[in-house]
Amino acid sequence: MKIENKTMDEERALYGLERVEIDNCRFAGEADGESALKECGAVEARNCFFDLRYPLWHDNSVALENCEMTANCRAALWYTKNITAVKTKMHGIKALRECDNAVIKECDIVSPEFGWFTDGVRMTDSTAVGEYFMMRAKNIAVRRLDFKGKYSFQYVEGVIITDSKLDTKDAFWHSKNVAVENCVVIGEYLGWYSKNLTFKNCTIIGTQPLCYCKNLRLIDCVMQKTDLSFERSEVYATLRESIDSIKNPYKGIVKAPAVGEIIRDDKNAKARIIIDPVLKREAAV
Repeated sequence: MKIENKTMDEERALYGLERVEIDNCRFAGEADGESALKECGAVEARNCFFDLRYPLWHDNSVALENCEMTANCRAALWYTKNITAVKTKMHGIKALRECDNAVIKECDIVSPEFGWFTDGVRMTDSTAVGEYFMMRAKNIAVRRLDFKGKYSFQYVEGVIITDSKLDTKDAFWHSKNVAVENCVVIGEYLGWYSKNLTFKNCTIIGTQPLCYCKNLRLIDCVMQKTDLSFERSEVYATLRESIDSIKNPYKGIVKAPAVGEIIRDDKNAKARIIIDPVLKREAAV
C-alpha cells in the first residue's frame, strides 16, 4: 500500500497496516489524534511531518528518511524493532525507548530521555542534545556523534564510541564494558562507579573525573583541568600531558609526564604513580 500527500490527524489513523509506503504526508491537525502507526509492520516513511504523539509504537521494521518529528511528537518510537532513521529530525521528548536494533544515520536529535532501555542502537554522523541520553541502554555503537547534555550514557552496558565529541556532565555513571576512542569528552564527574571503562587516544576535560571505578583504563590520553582524579579507583593509565591532581587511587598504575599535585590521605590508596617526562616527548613525535 502506498499513501502520498495526505494530512492525517485522527486517532490511530493507519493502525495495524502491513507493508505500507508513506510519502510526503503530515500527521498533524485539530483532531490531535494519537498513535497514527501503532502495531504496524514494514513501514517506509519518506519526507513526512510528525506533529502528534506516539506515532510508532509496537511496530516491526520501520524506515524513516528525511522526516521531521517536532517537539509535539512525544515518545515517537517505543517498543519497536528493526528501525532505520536517516536524515531525520527527532525533536520530541523520549523519542526512542525500549526499542531493539535501531540504525540512526545523519540525524538531528533534540530529545530529553532519548534511548532509554534500548538494545542494539547503531548511530553515525549525527548530532544530539538532551538529558539522560541512552540511559540503561546496551549493545551500542556510536561514531561521529556531536552530543551536548547532562547525565549521558548512565547505567549502559556494552558500548563503543569513536571519533565523537561529548560535552556532558556525569557521563558513564555505573556503566559496564564501555570503550571510548579518539574522542573529546568534556564534563564534570566523569565515569563514577563504572566497571571496565576504557578511553584510548581521548582528551578528557573537567573536574573530579573517574572516581570509584573498577578496571578503569586510559591509553595515550590527555587530561585537562582534571583535578582530584581517580579517587578510590582501580586505574591503569598512560597520559601524554601533565594532569592537575590525582587523589587516592586505590589500585593500579598511573604514568604521566607531570602531576601538579598528588594527594594521599587514605591508607588504602596504594596505586603507583610514575612521573616520566619521556611520555610527553613521545607524544610530540
